Amino acid sequence: MAESMEEEVHSVKVLVIDDSKTIRRSAESLLSKEGYEVITAVDGFDALAKIADSRPEIIFIDVMMPRLDGYQTCALIKNNSEFKTTPVVMLSSKDGLFDKAKGRIVGSDEYITKPFSRDELLGTIKTLCH
Repeated sequence: MAESMEEEVHSVKVLVIDDSKTIRRSAESLLSKEGYEVITAVDGFDALAKIADSRPEIIFIDVMMPRLDGYQTCALIKNNSEFKTTPVVMLSSKDGLFDKAKGRIVGSDEYITKPFSRDELLGTIKTLCH
């Protein structure tokens, strides 16, 4: 009986925050095909409301966004006692050491450079959520 329980696929809730419709759409389509439940947000403010409502198990955040950037959004998520253990992955077109370090400082768990591959997204989810 225990074996059949383990085979059940648990749909992981993934939140993708990016001001680019193209990035949101491609991440959503890619992850939905793999059986993940995907929620998208256009910026940090939109995301904060959705996080409280949907309680995602992993969050991908674009670094460069208007109003509330990825670093600020990540810091707000990690400073909330309810969500501080939720894995946050920074998405950026910059892959400099400074950018990665800044991501770590605000509490991100991983840093992926855009354009990301399907394997990078899926691998990150498998590593951080299982």
